[in-house]
Amino acid sequence: MASVVNIRNASDNDLLPILNIYNDAILNTTAVYSEEPHTIEMRQAWYQERLSNGFPVLVAEAAGKVAGFCSYGHFRAWPCYRFTIEHSVYIDPLFRGQGISKLLLRPLINLAQQNGIHAMIAGIDSENQVSYHLHQSLGFRQVAHFKEVGFKFNRWLDLLFMELLLDERD
Repeated sequence: MASVVNIRNASDNDLLPILNIYNDAILNTTAVYSEEPHTIEMRQAWYQERLSNGFPVLVAEAAGKVAGFCSYGHFRAWPCYRFTIEHSVYIDPLFRGQGISKLLLRPLINLAQQNGIHAMIAGIDSENQVSYHLHQSLGFRQVAHFKEVGFKFNRWLDLLFMELLLDERD
């Protein structure tokens, strides 16, 4: 693990490293079912949308760099889903495998609970066993397996949904 990891709220100054981490996930993994890299303008709009909805954006700082980030947003746009969110967590390739995802997700889960969220959803590519086991270790349970709903890298991808009911947490 990186020696000291500081988890904090993101700022405008973090948007370029956040963009670079996200674009790496787009270009090199199936963690994002998108094929085109995002622009800084797209990340700025995403960040402003998060802030305007009262949604957190957290970053992990390690060795003087943004090592990863996480956030949550609407699961579905309709009013009756207002107590359910979908979250995401992304780690810089240089910092993967060091436990930073868990360090980011624990405070995100706590913030969701404090903000009156009932259910957190994780959408995970079925081949991403690292993310699957991470979420399982935090109490998430698999609730859906969608076959061949994504197509990337010239192959079909299965999407898993995992859920954490916050009212069931201690």
